[in-house]
Amino acid sequence: WFHGKITREQAERLLYPPETGLFLVRESTNYPGDYTLCVSCEGKVEHYRIIYSSSKLSIDEEVYFENLMQLVEHYTTDADGLCTRLIKPKLMEGTVAAQDEFSRSGWALNMKDLKLLQIIGKGEFGDVMLGDYRGNKVAVKCIKNDATAQAFLAEASVMTQLRHSNLVQLLGVIVEEKSGLYIVTEYMAKGSLVDYLRSRGRSVLGADCLLKFSLDVCEAMEYLEANNFVHRDLAARNVLVSEDNIAKVSDFGLTKEASSTQDTGKLPVKWTAPEALREKKFSTKSDVWSFGILLWEIYSFGRVPYPRIPLKDVVPRVEKGYKMDAPDGCPAVVYEVMKKCWTLDPGHRPSFHQLREQLVHIKEKELYL
Repeated sequence: WFHGKITREQAERLLYPPETGLFLVRESTNYPGDYTLCVSCEGKVEHYRIIYSSSKLSIDEEVYFENLMQLVEHYTTDADGLCTRLIKPKLMEGTVAAQDEFSRSGWALNMKDLKLLQIIGKGEFGDVMLGDYRGNKVAVKCIKNDATAQAFLAEASVMTQLRHSNLVQLLGVIVEEKSGLYIVTEYMAKGSLVDYLRSRGRSVLGADCLLKFSLDVCEAMEYLEANNFVHRDLAARNVLVSEDNIAKVSDFGLTKEASSTQDTGKLPVKWTAPEALREKKFSTKSDVWSFGILLWEIYSFGRVPYPRIPLKDVVPRVEKGYKMDAPDGCPAVVYEVMKKCWTLDPGHRPSFHQLREQLVHIKEKELYL
């Protein structure tokens, strides 16, 4: 029933022919950040503003809800001041009720098999918890009182299509009417690669170890490339390390099938290719640029890229051809790979397949020592 950015007129067309109790929710056009509940009632459509303030949602500023699902649930059982109670959701074209979708495809898990143990991180959508699912340690992404689960479900549906030993594996999804949504993935005991590198440093991690992490990530990206998926947020913070020191790419929050455009407001400037920042052109080649930055992070043991350059100066300098120097102690052959990733013309950057071949060559010939 969540239709995102549609106008008042589009909402009224969707709720035609009139049917009392038919409803949908859209983003408010007049009040950015707020939502509008549109309900068909005795032949006309009523639009109720849903006010979002201090992480809560309310229509009447008397009853407050954590998220849109709770709000809809409440008004389904009781009109509570609306012209009618909510009876029938107007489904967005092409969406199936999440629960049915995941059940049908075999990805729905049962809440009673899951124990939530402790918070291990905070994500864009809410907390990440350590959990126990039928005796196995798992990571659980719990939805925040972010008004909607749409983006969360998009991430899960992307993940159901992907399976590779260097991608964090989705185990399933739990859709709970009352409490919201949970995405359950394999548990990565050693946390994010950036923290792993920073906390261990040069004295602990040898050249072979750094090259192995580079290859782990490259293999995952070669797989995404072959499947026409663009990650859009590749960085050491979004790579996790398992108990047995295998690096795996995670956080598919922004992953889209290749070539669609998106809002640049949230982009991590230092990791994003110039054409993606400038023209929203995301592709496997913009992921290759980010991979070059990630290699630099690995070989600098988790430093923030473009040290000593103010954030606002990064893009203008990069567009003039500026490239970071090699990190201290970085093998020349690896630095050459980084520089190829940072070619301004995306068409001249290597593919992940070529990058993996180059890294394997460096490994086998021991050129990194």
